[in-house]
Amino acid sequence: MDRRPCLLDRRGFLARAGLGLGPTALAALLAEDAAGAAAWQLASHVAPKAKRVIFLFQAGGPSQLDLFDPKPVLVARHGEDLPESVRGGQRLTGMTARQARFPLVASPYRFAQRGPAGAWFSELLPCLGAIADRLCIVKSVVTEAINHDPAITFLTTGAQLAGRPSLGAWLSYGLGSANRDLPAFVVMTSRGTGKPEDQPLYDRLWGSGFLPSEHQGVKFRSQGDPVLHLSNPAGIDRSRRRDMLDDVQRLNRLHRNRVGDPEIDARIAQYELAFRMQASAPELVDVSGEPQSVLDLYGPEAARPGTFAANCLLARRLSERGVRFVQLFHMGWDQHLKLSQQLPQQARDVDQPSAALVKDLEQRGLLDETLVVWGGEFGRTAYCQGEFTAEGFGRDHHPRCFAVWLAGGGVKAGWTHGETDDFSYNVTRDPVHVHDLNATILHLLGIDHTRLTYKFQGRHFRLTDVHGTPVRGILA
Repeated sequence: MDRRPCLLDRRGFLARAGLGLGPTALAALLAEDAAGAAAWQLASHVAPKAKRVIFLFQAGGPSQLDLFDPKPVLVARHGEDLPESVRGGQRLTGMTARQARFPLVASPYRFAQRGPAGAWFSELLPCLGAIADRLCIVKSVVTEAINHDPAITFLTTGAQLAGRPSLGAWLSYGLGSANRDLPAFVVMTSRGTGKPEDQPLYDRLWGSGFLPSEHQGVKFRSQGDPVLHLSNPAGIDRSRRRDMLDDVQRLNRLHRNRVGDPEIDARIAQYELAFRMQASAPELVDVSGEPQSVLDLYGPEAARPGTFAANCLLARRLSERGVRFVQLFHMGWDQHLKLSQQLPQQARDVDQPSAALVKDLEQRGLLDETLVVWGGEFGRTAYCQGEFTAEGFGRDHHPRCFAVWLAGGGVKAGWTHGETDDFSYNVTRDPVHVHDLNATILHLLGIDHTRLTYKFQGRHFRLTDVHGTPVRGILA
């Protein structure tokens, strides 16, 4: 005889005791949660300009000095030390803190002004420069973290410590999905050719934190099924799979009714979504029907799964099917020592596909309702890391200012916001904190960032903590 159901520990006793008087209360709580989610999906706080977001996350810290923010002073002072008055005692990473000197290094790349606002673009980004009239460049973003993991965590979740819900999870929770056959939040990753051995990415960057787990990002794979175990095993057809799933769901509901764990509801929802994706996902990832002109637009890598170009094309396909938030992580931007060798390759990975995505959305009438965001977790220093040589140099992490661009979805087109000092070291006009950036993204989707909250451990949490203001200066 199996005696395990008869043995109760303290947690089991409390759970069962609660079931005596608790079903009504539990039902009320679950109904309240459902009503709250429905309210978010039915009403917005402000008039939304965008319906969805594509976030092109450039992991590693792209150098604003070599891409968007040229500084002629660095040419004149090339090789001189960074003035202490500019640094102002700001902390440095462990990689450069003990350097005897901090020699300034001018960008080796030519810049030109493009578009109606005369935005500066490096020669490394010719395709993005050609669509400068569609882009809104923010040159004055500021973050608080100086190392990769806390900085990426901070930008994606609003906190430097792991455990908080990601931006996409908040949007899934707040707005729901516009396509019941696909996730509200999809993630794809790619490795840059500039530095393919760059830092790893952790699944918690697109996790749901303390939100119900059904809101976590679904990571698409580049080989085989887009999601593991999506295809039926040999000998199992769709009808039999449905029967098996119905049996499993009945067992899950029985267990939920016994223990009252809301995560079981999330599991039930995810099983149902996976079943529907068996029909929707294969068509989604099959780009063989795309015209050759579209593949050419995204570049030669567009037909090779797992590349940034291929992921950009899939991001468009996901967006036109109503997926709320698509986030592409492209690794390889951490140029500490060999910037002049690595950065051109890295920029080549993303320049044409990023510009193609904006143009493709525009041609399909989707850009006005899709917000595209491009940027990394921080910028790079004006001074050289390590010994400055003629053969090569690198730049360290720099959180005090970096560049992000946005397009579509209610932002000003052909606009540049913010300024930095002569060394691209400090912001001199219109600083945009990471919390401000996230508040702006939510605002463009019709959400007041102070009101999208979730009660956890006795406190109402939100993406922007207790900070952040939408950046009115970039709103169309």
